[in-house]
Amino acid sequence: MISSLISDKVHSCFVPLIENGDRVMGSSRRILGTLGLLSCLTLSAHLPAADAAAPPAVRESPRIPFTQRYQAVQHGGLVRASNSSIGCRSAVSAQAEPCAEVNKGAAGVNSDYEMFYDEVDKDPDTYNSTRAELRVPHGAKVSYARLYWGGNLRVGEQKPPEDNGRVLVAEPGGAYKAVLADTVVGHHDDAGSDAYQASADVTPLVRKGGAGMWTVAQLNIAMGNSEAGAWGGWTLVVAYEHPQEPLRRISLWDGFESLAAGAGEAAAETVEIAGLNAPAGASGRAGFVAYDGDRGTLGDSLTVTADSGRRISISDAENPFNDVMNSTITEFGRPSFVRQPEHMNNLGYDADVFDLSPALSGGAHNLNFKFTGESQGQFLGVLFVQTDARR
Repeated sequence: MISSLISDKVHSCFVPLIENGDRVMGSSRRILGTLGLLSCLTLSAHLPAADAAAPPAVRESPRIPFTQRYQAVQHGGLVRASNSSIGCRSAVSAQAEPCAEVNKGAAGVNSDYEMFYDEVDKDPDTYNSTRAELRVPHGAKVSYARLYWGGNLRVGEQKPPEDNGRVLVAEPGGAYKAVLADTVVGHHDDAGSDAYQASADVTPLVRKGGAGMWTVAQLNIAMGNSEAGAWGGWTLVVAYEHPQEPLRRISLWDGFESLAAGAGEAAAETVEIAGLNAPAGASGRAGFVAYDGDRGTLGDSLTVTADSGRRISISDAENPFNDVMNSTITEFGRPSFVRQPEHMNNLGYDADVFDLSPALSGGAHNLNFKFTGESQGQFLGVLFVQTDARR
């Protein structure tokens, strides 16, 4: 259960917790296996009801299948702010690159380092805090905003899962407010790790706060060193309307799935997306949030197949086709917004956006996203897709 006790050191109150189509959230375990781990996300949409529902009582679930969280066809698009919440303090392996080089983007895995919380707010009442810029276009109206956060609770220390469903959020120039998860917060621990993801509808807060530097603090993650390694971070996904932008279909999907051990279709995790109605030559982009992907550990990839049969391998300058979940926060292979701190290798946290246009050259009603994993496996938490819509 999520603790409802709020420290008197917090400077404000709870954000209203409302969601579109509540459902169980959960956690999964770290999967140890061989190269060739395979999981699929085949996106096939059943549009949710537009009516908001009251948040359910907090529950746990061992697995959360991906389902559509939000969908709209409107003039506008998707933006996001994101950062990891824990970083490298010192190397514990003789073969590991120095932390300064890893922060600049050198290959490195979190299990080779003593990991410690990032803290940018200089507030003695918080033990981790990071910032990222949200670039909502001038004149845009926020139609939906959702905050995702997650990490590993067991490293050199064990963090209590009761704190998974609460973080502190400060809008640009504002004071912290406590945000509580409005879906089930799950966790599952095994011999190596104790992973979770939580999320909350923060649309009213983002409409008020707008563009600028957002801060997220008190994210529940463990520090130290272990074979599994420490990881954790947050991503704020925002849909907006703007009358001067193209008509687009915007889809936000979430869940919490581990890439299953083994190879072949028998090991696949399958969830279904349809109804894109993207015309030939449409532009598009797709982003995902993943946990515990290691930079330099090869074998993980992402392919996208349209119903026309066109299939492309997703990659860019910072995310090679065989190391696509490599601890980066990029858009089309480049940093796209300011972060504090701004590490290139985020040691187990990915929040990337890729160009989807090549998959749409012949138009598309359906798109299938297929992920393959590295030897240690990863967790998938969020998938968001933006495509031009047929007029």
